[in-house]
Amino acid sequence: MQVRVGIVGAGHMGQTHAAILKEDARVEIVGVADFVATKAEALAVDIGTRPFHDVDQLLNAGIDAIYVATPNTRHVEVVLRALEQGIHVFSEKPMATSLDGARQIRDTARVSKAVYQVGHNRRFAPVYTALKRSIAEGLTPYLTNAKQNDGDWFNPPWITDLSLTGGFLYESSVHVLDVLCWLLGEPVSVQARAKANVYDVLNDFAILITFEGDRFAVFSSSAHASWGYPFEQVEIVGDHAFVRSEELDRVVHSPGLEREINIVDYRHLPHAVKWGYQAEDALFIGACLGKNPPAVDVEAAYKSIELCEACYLSAANGAAQITLPL
Repeated sequence: MQVRVGIVGAGHMGQTHAAILKEDARVEIVGVADFVATKAEALAVDIGTRPFHDVDQLLNAGIDAIYVATPNTRHVEVVLRALEQGIHVFSEKPMATSLDGARQIRDTARVSKAVYQVGHNRRFAPVYTALKRSIAEGLTPYLTNAKQNDGDWFNPPWITDLSLTGGFLYESSVHVLDVLCWLLGEPVSVQARAKANVYDVLNDFAILITFEGDRFAVFSSSAHASWGYPFEQVEIVGDHAFVRSEELDRVVHSPGLEREINIVDYRHLPHAVKWGYQAEDALFIGACLGKNPPAVDVEAAYKSIELCEACYLSAANGAAQITLPL
């Protein structure tokens, strides 16, 4: 049995998923839709399918599942329409750009017969699965330091348009916020400071997150740090030991005092494997076929939005401690 898939959004992420799905024998790509007709047409030609100039037409084209790779603020409407029709949904991150939108999707997905999965690809990237494995093998995460920086928020120029992105945390930082929850457990409180430096939107964040079991993480994120390596990093400190990811390229592990430091390099891997896209797509199609549960389900997706909203709420109130859940 093949899963008949439609793709909404023919930009970078739509193209990324299309290339992976094209090689999956379990998938038939029925068509591509985009708000810009020429983009849908170009991607349809590349992958050998047909363009749709209207999302409704694609939803009614007999598809079993849909990939939503539109701009952030446009996820909710398409996702809700698909779930209400019983169509499986893979939504690029973020789930939504407001708690209200996230609640609508969560509540609809809970009663829908369709699968919902969100594209938090870092959970499947080898560098982050290595960190997860280190904790499982006994590294106690006493302190976690994380950063996720963008080099230049002027390019592409639409990225500072909040009507499309929903805000800085929703564009890139949400990835690492989700990873921290995946690694450390349930967040119980947040304190955040933020400023609108360089750009006219909040884009410099310093965040303290406390997790269940009194674990805590310090996370910083900036939109104008240049592209110095590594712009994304998570370091978990244990008992005279640490494990650290450097972008999605390599992991450095110091297992203890006077012991050899190990470095594993993943730069040779294909892009779709190194970034976790291939694994998340394979798991989504498996979920559509009833072979496995959705890899990042609606509850996990909701928590990432709740955490983003808590960060914004704390920053708006002078770094007040915000208790989770909201």
